[in-house]
Amino acid sequence: MLATIIGFLQRAILQGTPLLFGATGEIITEKSGNLNLGIPGIMYIGAISGVIGGFLYQSNAGTVIPALAILIPLACCLLGSLLVSLLYCFLTVNLKANQNVTGLAITTFGVGFGNFFGGSLIKIVKSDVPYLALVKIAKAYKTTLPFAKDMGQVGQLFFSYGFLVYLAVILAVGAGIFLKRTKTGLRLRSVGENPGTADAVGINVTRYKYFATCIGGMIAGLGGLYYIMDYSNGIWSNNGFGDRGWLAIAIVIFATWKPTLAILGSYLFGALYILFNYINVPMQVLPLIQMLPYVVTILVLIIISMRKKRENQPPAHLGLSYFREDR
Repeated sequence: MLATIIGFLQRAILQGTPLLFGATGEIITEKSGNLNLGIPGIMYIGAISGVIGGFLYQSNAGTVIPALAILIPLACCLLGSLLVSLLYCFLTVNLKANQNVTGLAITTFGVGFGNFFGGSLIKIVKSDVPYLALVKIAKAYKTTLPFAKDMGQVGQLFFSYGFLVYLAVILAVGAGIFLKRTKTGLRLRSVGENPGTADAVGINVTRYKYFATCIGGMIAGLGGLYYIMDYSNGIWSNNGFGDRGWLAIAIVIFATWKPTLAILGSYLFGALYILFNYINVPMQVLPLIQMLPYVVTILVLIIISMRKKRENQPPAHLGLSYFREDR
């Protein structure tokens, strides 16, 4: 029984980690007033960028060096995520394009981009199956702490993961401290709440929006890289990412725009996502079980709306373009 519970919690953590990357990145972005619904697409582009870098390295290196096997896909992932985040910023901040439409377009573009290049790599290796395997690269990403096996069930539950699992938690905690405890974080939040006032006191609104959106996009991209290199054991298959990007956006609401609460939300949603594997229910009921993360999000949204506490509300200028002449 205990082994089953530990196994369930482990899978919940593994399932929740890409959600945590995405949610943390989106929270930072939204704190600047930018509503980036392109997060699912950015996660997809982060994943395929890392896959391309890993594929080129694994194909051309005689011996795979673990450090390079980690750094090359990681750098490619961050670069790909950064470029598409810059595109979003240019369209919404400089050209004042509608943020919702732009985000949805980037998500559509990201999925198409990933499927095109992923499918191309599968054709290059002339695989008999519709997926690409980067086993040597994945082995480096899945390396666990050396003392985990010696600590029994405690080590199995807390220390038996690749480094990206711990990085996701560190980034979420760091984002929470940054937004609440630093001068730059306070200025960023002021841009999201009232960019006109922030601009009037000398804060560069455009710079802060670019900064938050690009940093948030790169963090979200890491979620895509983690999903392929760690969770999926280096296996890329087109459309294999599922709806995790949208779940990450739902967690932002669940966490009431607080990165530290996103840790709990991500692992909870990860548990709900795999719950159907651990309970015996008729096949007709399974879709209802899989809806649970979204049902929980709707309930939280209703509760937030009823309580009307300002600290639990989204930034006041979220999703709105800033026109300096209107201040």
